Amino acid sequence: MEILDLVQVFIVEDDPMVSSICKSFIEKVPPFRTIGICGSEEESLVRIRKAQPDLILIDIQLNGGSGLNLLKQLRAENIPSDAIFITAAKDGDTILDAFRYGAIDYLIKPFDFDRLRQSLRHYLQLMQLTKETREINQKNIDQYKYFAEVGSSGALSSLPKGVHYMTLNQLNEYLETQDSALSCQQISQALSLSKITTWRYLEYLVEKGKVGVTLEYGMIGRPTKLYRTVH
Repeated sequence: MEILDLVQVFIVEDDPMVSSICKSFIEKVPPFRTIGICGSEEESLVRIRKAQPDLILIDIQLNGGSGLNLLKQLRAENIPSDAIFITAAKDGDTILDAFRYGAIDYLIKPFDFDRLRQSLRHYLQLMQLTKETREINQKNIDQYKYFAEVGSSGALSSLPKGVHYMTLNQLNEYLETQDSALSCQQISQALSLSKITTWRYLEYLVEKGKVGVTLEYGMIGRPTKLYRTVH
């Protein structure tokens, strides 16, 4: 599995306090790192052309310009940076335009760290999916959307450090095809994963209510945990 070493983020925000908060939040979600901050449309365009960041956090209202106009210009120049809007603008036309020009998410101020983290991890999962899978099919996309969109209670969209979408999906898919509960040892051998990695992913799925666990008692020693998909 290919793990992205670094995701470069450029912040376009004219409020120094908000840009500082965004930078602080981003640094808490590896592998994201802020590589630049700017508050004007014109200067941001120049710097983004040169830096070519992976992701841009953009406000709508900027000093002497508009974040929406900035995104339109980036798209016109075929600059492939992705964009997440973080703004107080709530009117429907602005939101629709943001998505029409390729924004991958839209956060309305005031926002909290959990919501931004969810958006960043959602983006990271998409990047890993497209880099790890040579030919993406409809099932890949539908499963990605499922993991990203399940409800906030038990959501799998905000994956903890060390838990990656493709491995989680592989394990979950395998369990769904099994008619009986299996031990961690059996699952790790079937998927060619280490036992400790398999156990970590299984326990995560148990915590989220996606997998159930029962105990099998033998004549001696500790009972064996058996895992099975919860339908």
